[in-house]
Amino acid sequence: ALAQLDMVDEKWGEMYPIVIKSWRDNWERLTEYFQYTPAIRKLIYTTNTVEGYHRQVRKVTKNKGVFPSDTALEKLVYLAYRDISEKWTMPLSNWALISQQLAIKFGDRFKIM
Repeated sequence: ALAQLDMVDEKWGEMYPIVIKSWRDNWERLTEYFQYTPAIRKLIYTTNTVEGYHRQVRKVTKNKGVFPSDTALEKLVYLAYRDISEKWTMPLSNWALISQQLAIKFGDRFKIM
């Protein structure tokens, strides 16, 4: 990974020096990602589900100019969540494998049901 970062630095370092410096300064934290299996890494960086959820919540809330209270907003988001979650029928790809790997890695913090 460090060799690849060096290659990125050679190609893009002059154009994006702050980004490369940030990656080098935070290298310890960034490389923690590589301790996971490819299946878990894909689950971590795949954000389509989260982005889709946010898009649908924005769709519901953008038509309201002002909410009379925080509770009113919370109720609207909860009702939107309830409707959105009914549409979640697709299981995560490779979930059986990923859940076993997470259970091994995190032991008491991750239970397989």
